[in-house]
Amino acid sequence: MNARIRAVFDDAGVRGWLHAVALDDPDATVELDADGIVPLASVYKLPLLAGFCRLVDLGELDPRRQLTIDPSDKTAGPTGLSVFADPVTASLRDLALSMMTVSDNASADALLELVGLRRLAAMLTEFGLHRTWVRRGTAGNLRDLQRRTGTNDPDAALAVLADNDRTDPAGVYEAANASASTARDLTLLLRRLWAGELLSPEQTEFVKATMHRQVFLHRLASGFPYDEVRVAGKTGTFGALRHEVGVVTLPDGAAFAIAVFTLAARGDIRQPRVDAAIGEAARRAVDLLR
Repeated sequence: MNARIRAVFDDAGVRGWLHAVALDDPDATVELDADGIVPLASVYKLPLLAGFCRLVDLGELDPRRQLTIDPSDKTAGPTGLSVFADPVTASLRDLALSMMTVSDNASADALLELVGLRRLAAMLTEFGLHRTWVRRGTAGNLRDLQRRTGTNDPDAALAVLADNDRTDPAGVYEAANASASTARDLTLLLRRLWAGELLSPEQTEFVKATMHRQVFLHRLASGFPYDEVRVAGKTGTFGALRHEVGVVTLPDGAAFAIAVFTLAARGDIRQPRVDAAIGEAARRAVDLLR
């Protein structure tokens, strides 16, 4: 079973970690190094979303509260409010939507500041995620990368990771230096969210609807190229890291939580073979579970 999954990653030239589980049968799993702790990149935004929604349920955060993101102190990034030139005012729930659908770094860091690292850590423990740590947001990751690369801005630091003629800075892909988790922990989070065990019905539906609106179709969804299959996901990309976690629902209603993490041998910004391998590994896992 593992050999079929491992072959997909080997063919794409990546190290891979995978856990897939049927939502209606937690004992039905497909695994490959599922307990390896891996830097999450932007996948950390999923546990952050769960924590944000829990605080909404507790009445500690108002999802309709308006927050202004100013260009002078926003987090850099290629999507969402991160690329806006002027101040933007939006509700917290709309920031959460942008954070998840287009992986908006500015929105994510604004929400993380409100939720708080310590408060989020306590909630993740309550959720049963004992090998998941959100240590900092994207701005913190970029500052750390600039320090390790000796550069003065985020784009220059990321260019170092994308340059295959340069050696990666020491520690840049070490889980102890970043927000990190395991594939098994992330599918547990997805399974509990989809079962409505962690949040109110209203917030559970918000999480599901938000993840179904993700715009990226080149990873998990590429393995299920049919309109009848629904994919709710969250990607993560940082240097040679390419990830996606999500829930795949087939036309007959069978649903599967899947987490796929990869670390490529190269740091190129565009790696379509790796993206496709994530979808192929997920499809093979679902085939095995069926």
